[in-house]
Amino acid sequence: MRIGRLALAASALLLLTTAGLGVGGGSLTTADRWPGGDEAAGPSARPRAAAPRPTTRRATHEVPFGAFVGSWDNYIPQIARLSNWLNGANLQVGHTYLAGNSWGDVEGDTKVLALWSQWRLSDQGRTLVLNVPMLVPNEGDLPDDEVAELLNQGAHGAFDQHFLRLARKLVALGGGDTVIVLGWEMNGITYTSRCGPDPAAWKAYWRRIIGVMRSVPGQKFRFDFTPNRGLDAIAWTKCYPGDDVVDVIGTDSYDQPAGATFDDYVREPYGLQDQVEFAARRGKPVSYPEWGLFRNGDNPEFVRRMVDWMRTHDTLYQTVTDYCPHGFWECRNNPRSSAVYRQLLGGSKGAPVPIEPPCPQLGLGVLPPRPGLRPPLFSRGCSGQGQPGNPDTSAAPSPSTSPTSLPTGAATSAPATSSPTGATPAASPSPAAPATAAPTPSPAPSPSTGTPAKPSATPSAPTSPPPAISGWRSLDG
Repeated sequence: MRIGRLALAASALLLLTTAGLGVGGGSLTTADRWPGGDEAAGPSARPRAAAPRPTTRRATHEVPFGAFVGSWDNYIPQIARLSNWLNGANLQVGHTYLAGNSWGDVEGDTKVLALWSQWRLSDQGRTLVLNVPMLVPNEGDLPDDEVAELLNQGAHGAFDQHFLRLARKLVALGGGDTVIVLGWEMNGITYTSRCGPDPAAWKAYWRRIIGVMRSVPGQKFRFDFTPNRGLDAIAWTKCYPGDDVVDVIGTDSYDQPAGATFDDYVREPYGLQDQVEFAARRGKPVSYPEWGLFRNGDNPEFVRRMVDWMRTHDTLYQTVTDYCPHGFWECRNNPRSSAVYRQLLGGSKGAPVPIEPPCPQLGLGVLPPRPGLRPPLFSRGCSGQGQPGNPDTSAAPSPSTSPTSLPTGAATSAPATSSPTGATPAASPSPAAPATAAPTPSPAPSPSTGTPAKPSATPSAPTSPPPAISGWRSLDG
């Protein structure tokens, strides 16, 4: 009987563990219960229905949306043209990228940032989303040991001045409320800003950057943690830097691999369901900075299901990647998907803009009423309080991540109207598909990543070829 009681106790403990209940009885999300992606990767390795799921929130308004239509300032008019194609839809989100060839790129081209900020400021309901590399060259195919060394240098403050200059420039130009997608797709292998070579250093470096950028007076940045959907080179939960330094849980979601269904994308480890549960447990909204077609051709069912998914979850914003093969407007290769996208989003009036965001609902203190802010976009402005975290993910910043330890000699004045010395503006792929702008095909390194395509946009009166832009997908397959 003694052996029987021990066996029974062991069985009960195993059941509690499988159900996601720790010693304190708190529920765990499926993403939290799947930390060993490199040891046991595969949907069959865990029971999907074993753990109680957090209640995910449904969007109570039309999700603000837009499209990536190009990074140069002269692509901004494309937003209005896309709006006309969508029967006058209110595109409230502008999405652009900083190039990652040099630290001057990361500091941002003044003219480009100024015009994007002007687009944002011309309508109080608009949001600017800016992808920012963490390391340069961001597409340099650096080996893991070099990446690990750079991450450790960054975590100890070697690159603080570049992010400080970017933050000051954005605030001075009117972009102080920009959503910053920092080090995106970090769970893959495409970019130097990846997490896999040293997750601990990557997280410390992220925290350092956020401390630096939030030290700038007048900023109300929101930081978007955006991995690839699914299990890539490393489980993205291993890269999560903490609730107090993340405002949005994003994912880049393309229709791949070949033969997969949308239900696969929902149920896969670290897929769409895990994303919304992970975010719900932390009181964070979700986002979809990049989404579109890829490996399965013209797929209207993916478009229909993806739009429905974003509309029925607590989605802060979504921006489709609108160039071939991903997009629907100027890419003529997806006529059936284009028709569905236009039907679903055509004529949308966008999300309403309330006078006062409900900061108290998030436990963030009270933000004085200010027209033009909509929840939860400005949660970082609520009495300067951080979002509630948990002991595993939101430890207080160490002295090395404190903005008070910024390097001496860092710029303290507002940026000049000219570009910083050595800075080069960001380029973008053309949304159209002229022969001279066709990206160079190359094999994708993993099911959830693609090798960046060669950008084609050039600035007015170029004197040299524009730098490559981080964030493109290969056009193979």
